[in-house]
Amino acid sequence: MIARDILKPKSSVLAKIYATFGHAVISEDGSLNRKAMRDIIFAEKSNRQLLENIMHPRIQGEAYRQISCSTGPYVIVVVPLLYESPMKEAMDRILVVDCSKETQLKRLIRRDNETIEKARLIVAAQASRSDRLSIANDIIDNDGGLEKNKSAVMHLHQLYLQLAKKN
Repeated sequence: MIARDILKPKSSVLAKIYATFGHAVISEDGSLNRKAMRDIIFAEKSNRQLLENIMHPRIQGEAYRQISCSTGPYVIVVVPLLYESPMKEAMDRILVVDCSKETQLKRLIRRDNETIEKARLIVAAQASRSDRLSIANDIIDNDGGLEKNKSAVMHLHQLYLQLAKKN
């Protein structure tokens, strides 16, 4: 994932984040302290904007660089916060992998070991489910099981191959 790649220890992006937010956002091993960063950006809305101003241009530039190197029939660009990103304007199609708010909260709590209160704040800071779905050309329901997802992915793969042939 591009966002994680550009945040490797000693990267210029991480150095800019350090210069902006201070030593609290850097772990002992030199990596980004994601929990501390989340605490900072949810404590003050302007901090989130500062972080996005650092991250988004670099993510976008790297995404376009990788797209230009692609040799496949189509490219899928994974952008977790696409609704909020100017990159959505450059996409030919938008696939939203959707799940209920309850599932989203459970997964966030499990993945990041967050409290339910913090998980709710994180979800509330993102585009709403209806907003994300409003920009979708294609949707995969991620509340179902793995087999259902595999079937949906294979169906979309075939569709995308057909669309790529037309272009």
